[in-house]
Amino acid sequence: MTIINQFIIHTDDDGIRIDRWFKRHAPGVSHGEIQKASRKGLIRLDGKKAKPDDVVQSGQELIIKFIDLNVAAATAKQPKPLQGLTEDMMRETQSWVIWKNAHCIAINKPAGIAVQGGSGVKDHVDGRLDALRFDLTNRPKLVHRLDKDTSGVMLLARSTKAAADISKALATKKIQKIYWALIVGVPAAYEGEIESGMQKSGEEYEKMAVDDEGKNAITHYRIIEPLAKRMALVELKPITGRTHQLRVHMAELGTPILGDGKYGGGKAFIDGLDLPKQLHLHARQLIVPHLYGGLDIVAPLASHMKKSFKLLGLEYS
Repeated sequence: MTIINQFIIHTDDDGIRIDRWFKRHAPGVSHGEIQKASRKGLIRLDGKKAKPDDVVQSGQELIIKFIDLNVAAATAKQPKPLQGLTEDMMRETQSWVIWKNAHCIAINKPAGIAVQGGSGVKDHVDGRLDALRFDLTNRPKLVHRLDKDTSGVMLLARSTKAAADISKALATKKIQKIYWALIVGVPAAYEGEIESGMQKSGEEYEKMAVDDEGKNAITHYRIIEPLAKRMALVELKPITGRTHQLRVHMAELGTPILGDGKYGGGKAFIDGLDLPKQLHLHARQLIVPHLYGGLDIVAPLASHMKKSFKLLGLEYS
């Protein structure tokens, strides 16, 4: 039987190599298998034969033939738990779960923990996924990401098919993400849309910058509650999904997100108030109207944002 896996590249995977895509979404497939399949023309990107080092772009179609990703995931050697995953870490990770069904799990990611590992990163969501298997043999799969310092709702796929379904929904903008942020200053217009080109800064690779030559980035914002002209609670809806998009756009508007020194500098902090010096950006809600009977998941605020809300007299949780 011919096995055909079809995926749409999501914006979170824009610009990565095909072998890196496999590492993220199908870790059970070895590099040797990827190379062999590539030589036989069994991996195709937008209909063309693809190599492991080819770079993918959001919206492209990736077709993989004769590799049963479900079997590969089931038979793969499971990654070692992060530093042994203590019982306390297992309980903590499971406490992040705010919703689950047979297809996916929604977690409320804490601020300060990275989604994936990297240089000097010892603790991350990816390393804790073994704690979220529950009744299944396989660990869930990452299908999108949040910045390390951003808290809030993240969806995890519990199977390869669910990962494909969610990735396709994300790429075709059928999943709505709603963020809450405390910003320093109040925009002149209480509601509007910010649009600009955006790309990685040449001076600092991990930082994004507004650039007419960059990829188009669009954010819709709405003030939920102004705070004496010094601050505001805003709702942010990213229409596109560029790295650090919301942070860049708020800083570009002249109202940086509270605690975002990277993009707002000193303007991102308020003197005279004992507010946490953390980024006040929270992935509040994820709406998926057409998958699994329709999902509408709301993530409670992170602890540092609850503290700031209480101090500022904002009655939200």
